[in-house]
Amino acid sequence: MNFFDHQRAAKGTTLKLVFLFVVAVVAMVASIDAVAALVMMYKGADVSMILVVVIGVTAVTLLIIAGGMITKTVALRQGGSAVATSVGAIQVDPTSTDPQLRRLVNVVEEMSLASGVPMPRLFVLPQDSGINAFAAGFTPADAAIAVTSGALARLNRDELQGVIGHEFSHILNGDMRLNIRLIGLLNGILLIGLTGMRVLQFGGRAGGSRGAAPIWVVALAMMMLGFVGVFFANIIKAAVARQRERLADASAVQFTRQTNGLVGALKKIAGIPAGSALRDADRATEVSHMLFGEGRRRFSSLYATHPPLIDRIKALDPTFDPRELEALKQQYQQRLPDGLAEDAIAGFSPTLAARAGTSSPVPSVADADADRLAVSPEEIAARAGTISQADLRRGAGLHAKLPPGARQVATQPSTAPAAVVALLLAPAGDPVRERQLASVQKRLGAAQAQAAAALADTMAALPADERLPLIELAIPQLVVHPAANREALIGVLEELASADGSVSMFEYCATRLVWVYLRDAADPHRRSRVGNGSLDRVR
Repeated sequence: MNFFDHQRAAKGTTLKLVFLFVVAVVAMVASIDAVAALVMMYKGADVSMILVVVIGVTAVTLLIIAGGMITKTVALRQGGSAVATSVGAIQVDPTSTDPQLRRLVNVVEEMSLASGVPMPRLFVLPQDSGINAFAAGFTPADAAIAVTSGALARLNRDELQGVIGHEFSHILNGDMRLNIRLIGLLNGILLIGLTGMRVLQFGGRAGGSRGAAPIWVVALAMMMLGFVGVFFANIIKAAVARQRERLADASAVQFTRQTNGLVGALKKIAGIPAGSALRDADRATEVSHMLFGEGRRRFSSLYATHPPLIDRIKALDPTFDPRELEALKQQYQQRLPDGLAEDAIAGFSPTLAARAGTSSPVPSVADADADRLAVSPEEIAARAGTISQADLRRGAGLHAKLPPGARQVATQPSTAPAAVVALLLAPAGDPVRERQLASVQKRLGAAQAQAAAALADTMAALPADERLPLIELAIPQLVVHPAANREALIGVLEELASADGSVSMFEYCATRLVWVYLRDAADPHRRSRVGNGSLDRVR
């Protein structure tokens, strides 16, 4: 199944999900209407009055559901970062020298370069000792990956790469948008039950009269049916999530081309006391369908958003013996695993990596380039949205080749705009550069123009194959700027690209890359479309 098949499957899953939720909502509204009608019949109301009440109850119920969905979706409209911060995650400084964070940043940067997906914003759940992670967002432009402190401490590099590969598969397979919509849908159904409960509480405190009894009966029905609806909606959510998790595990193996890392991470979840549970049970429930592992211990498999750990391990390693887990549990009760220590035993020094700016042995770029690239349209289409082992080697090679100074300015919010601008400046001495810098000063200010001029020589020295990857690493830092600044940057890049009267392939790709992702970030829940959808339009 290629990228486009995955997208079609994701759309099919979304339609199936929406259908099931519509059925659940219709059944809930019909049940509440039936209760209201029975109450009015008991009071002797005529048919016309019953019809008016039923229509009114239907309208109120649908408004409550829609209000709950819209409220939650608007709260999360900023995409992945909003979801991450809502569960208590804190953003990772991409320039951090902490060995655990440095390793995380490098693993994600390498996979970002390998996949062609802009670097997601990274978050850490600092209070969670379990091993878990999730990817959230509407599009790759606003994607965020959050990892627990337990995952950083307990996983070695191969295992962390397997987990990150799993999360990247959610980004590439279109699962993130579906996940956020699930949160909104569930909140709308939940609000029915909460509204009924609030009406009963208010009525109980107010004392009330016999005339208010019908309202209380309807409120009781709303509360009961709302919570029953949440129960069944969670079962639907869990069933869909289990299907997506199986695909994500398979995709992670496809990305990393080795199962040991992902299997090792799953075994550690099964072995350590904290497992994959999150500290805040309520927040864990809300994002349960996004997580790498179960966010809380459940009493019923109906609510499980992931296949059983043993099943996941066996799917990746058919030779696995479940008795191994008992030995691991005893071992980890004595001493919890230390991921960085395991890396050191494997011959890798995280301290040196932090100083050098890489967390893996530098691959041979020649070996990576020796892999045959897709050259036919069919091959390019088949490889879209996938990551091969050759891509990973190439991504790691690019990451190692990027000069530390260039990578540093591209991954800091204050200098990222100037770094991208510098990549499009004409050579020193060319009269076009003066016009370009004047345009930069007019749109972005004198400080950014001076910074871009200072970086121009550094960026000009970069080989052609390192320039677009550097922009991809800079995208998350461009996104955090105010909307007016983002629009100004898009405008100035287009002016720079056409300043000499022609637009090169690199200039076109650079401006379109920034345009698409910054526009997506401005309104994450709506996809930006650029270019032509038909070859006939460009012939």
